[in-house]
Amino acid sequence: MTLDWQQVQEFAPELGVALDVLLALAAASHVILNKSDTRAASAWVALIWLVPFVGSILYFFLGINRIQRRAKVLKSGATDYSVPLDEAPRSPADLDRELGSNRARLIELARVVSRVTERPLLVGNQLELLVDGDEAYPAMIAAIREAKESISLMSYIFEAEGVGAELVDVLVDARARGVEVRVLVDDVGVRYARPRIHRVLRQRGVPVANFLPALLPRSVTHFNLRNHCKILVVDGRVGFTGGMNIRQDSVLSSNPRYPTKDVHFRVRGPVVAQLQEAFARDWAFTTGERLAGRRWFPELVPVGETLARGINDGPDRDIDKLHWVFLAAVGAARRSIRIMTPYFLPDRVLLKALHLAAQRGVEVDIIVPEAGNLPVVRWAMWGHHRRVLREGVRLWLTPPPFDHSKLFVVDGYWSSIGSANWDPRSLRLNFEFNLECYDEELGQTLEHHVRNRLIDARLLTVEELDSRSLFQRLRDGTARLWTPYL
Repeated sequence: MTLDWQQVQEFAPELGVALDVLLALAAASHVILNKSDTRAASAWVALIWLVPFVGSILYFFLGINRIQRRAKVLKSGATDYSVPLDEAPRSPADLDRELGSNRARLIELARVVSRVTERPLLVGNQLELLVDGDEAYPAMIAAIREAKESISLMSYIFEAEGVGAELVDVLVDARARGVEVRVLVDDVGVRYARPRIHRVLRQRGVPVANFLPALLPRSVTHFNLRNHCKILVVDGRVGFTGGMNIRQDSVLSSNPRYPTKDVHFRVRGPVVAQLQEAFARDWAFTTGERLAGRRWFPELVPVGETLARGINDGPDRDIDKLHWVFLAAVGAARRSIRIMTPYFLPDRVLLKALHLAAQRGVEVDIIVPEAGNLPVVRWAMWGHHRRVLREGVRLWLTPPPFDHSKLFVVDGYWSSIGSANWDPRSLRLNFEFNLECYDEELGQTLEHHVRNRLIDARLLTVEELDSRSLFQRLRDGTARLWTPYL
């Protein structure tokens, strides 16, 4: 029996329609059965049916989460990390003693986050604010030079030139003197610059791994799920975390072509073990190697007054943890909320919580860059701004250079620092790591930093939004429709 191609061609349009309907039915059924976010589900179903073939294919590649990080860690033979630590308030009375009876709302917040994260809040920590790469990178390099036992470094972007080359040199030197070194980089993040950092490190003998390789045939279904964490731990005792990638653009004194403001933090105390846990889990997931023992997890003693807790967030068992924490923190606010983020596209629930806080009389200030570094995201944010400016919420625009800082401060006492932005990518797709901190001195330091950034910022008004051209408003509104995918 021979195939009559002429007859096939005659029925090709009907076959194409039938195939598209079958694909769309399968994809839409999967969305309906598996997507808990109604807005995201509605957007995917609309895309699947309105854009033949392309919508279904995009959903197959971008919409289905096949990551089961914990299962793979256990299958590799590595244990799931949970370091027992004694320096943790374990009862309401303990929290009352640590936070003070006049902070009942923060005590409730701490208890909520304990349930959400299933991790202890640890006493006796010290955090130091490092502004821009001018302060952060020298501190990181100095710590690596003093390393005696181990170095674990995880970053989304790690450029091999400029300050990145200096970091490579000190990592190589540490390796040569017998220090155990592990470097984990995101497979998409490494493609931001050449030469590729993983190739440079391998050539120089530094153990390095790429998180979720994005270009292998077996990985095309999860290339949109990226590791956005920034963690450095030296000897298991000194940690660095925040939102700063490793690139020369953050060293403002070098007058880079694309200067980028940012903040990072040096961390000491028991909570450093939770930074190390986050690295060790992702390293085990990626390589199958288990990091254990005192070389990686030494005994830690209290060194400061900050209560702190690490919060992992990602599109696996940790999904929505930061979303819950942010909601709880907004609900606990009584005087002020300060949010600095380069990308502010909160979902309706978070935005309503901010509006309710403002209605209660809380000062709510959102600080974002006036000129973002990603055009489509910038347009979507402008399309979203009108919905932000309600109930007394204030939106501030900071002038160049671009500010990549991520800070969330409540009542000048509670703070969240780390890698997460206020957008769907951070809160639903990326693997992120933040620290929540309870400390008035740290909170006031961050408040002071925010106030300094507001000196040159300007307040956005509804009148300014209304004065934008029709083209700008249509462009921004169209980009806003793509928020679930940004």
